[in-house]
This record gives sequence, structure tokens and C-alpha cells, in this order.
Amino acid sequence: MKTLTDHLTQYAAYHQDGRNVATHFVGIPMIVLAVTMLLSRPQWAAAGLHLSPAVLVALASTWFYTRLDARFGVVMAVLLAAALAASQWFAAQSTSVWLGWGIGLFVVGWAFQFVGHYFEGKKPAFVDDLIGLLVGPLFLVAEVAFHLNMRTDVRDEIRRRLGDVSASGGVTA
Repeated sequence: MKTLTDHLTQYAAYHQDGRNVATHFVGIPMIVLAVTMLLSRPQWAAAGLHLSPAVLVALASTWFYTRLDARFGVVMAVLLAAALAASQWFAAQSTSVWLGWGIGLFVVGWAFQFVGHYFEGKKPAFVDDLIGLLVGPLFLVAEVAFHLNMRTDVRDEIRRRLGDVSASGGVTA
């Protein structure tokens, strides 16, 4: 299994242009919210809990993140829980509201992603490795942590592997 640093280094290699990283800070949260929103129907009760495909995907994603790194895994769990809470509200609305917002956020989020990769001049990371779809949100959390001078050991190892990339792109100073 790849390590946290392996995944983040591979993802960062596709995200060296600061404009691309900036578009990801808009597009990825939109896509995550859209996916949780669209997967929040149907819902069913099991042992007193309200479950949906979104909850199952969030649990599996949290397991992936936590196996890579407990601290980042906790942050990702909190962010996914917030997305699930918002998504459940949308799922309780009319079908047109639920689908309109879900599809709208999904399409606009991906538009931001592709504009960013136009600036970058590189294809998205998930084209070469589908796990990049899960690493994208984690990359944003790591970028914030690096910007706050947290997890500098991870940041420094990624920089070493990439050849000390520019601070204007991914893996901030």
C-alpha cells in the first residue's frame, strides 16, 4: 500500500501551477459536496441510524484516509461529516432541488478542475490513477496544514521527492 507521502507526492506532481491549486480549492469541495448530496438518496434506517450510499462512501473514504494518516484522517472525517449533514438537508428537499444543486455543483466543480489543469498544462492526476479522486480532498487539507507550518516532515519529504517545487504551486512553503 502506498504511504501518505507517496500519494501526496504523486498528486502534487500534477499540481505545480498556483492557479491550478487555487481552482482546486473551489472545485474539489464543490465536487465532494455534490457527490455526497447525490448519494444521499435513498436513505434507510438500520439499528436506529439513517444510512445512505453517501454515508457508506464517506465511511470507506474515512477508513482510507485514516489508514494513511490518523491526524489527516480525523480532519477528513470531520469535513465529510459536515458535507453529509448539508447533503442530508438537500436530500430532504424536492427532487428538483436535490438534483439541481447536486448536478449543478458537480458540473461547475469539474469545470473549475479542468480550467485549473488547462493552466497547468497537465492532465488531472486521476487519469493515471483513479485513487487520485480520493487523494484530491486530502491534498487540499495537507496544503492548508503545510501553509500553517504543520506536518512539515511530510511537506519536506514531498519537496525532496519533487525537487523542492515552487511555493506558488502545490506543497506550499
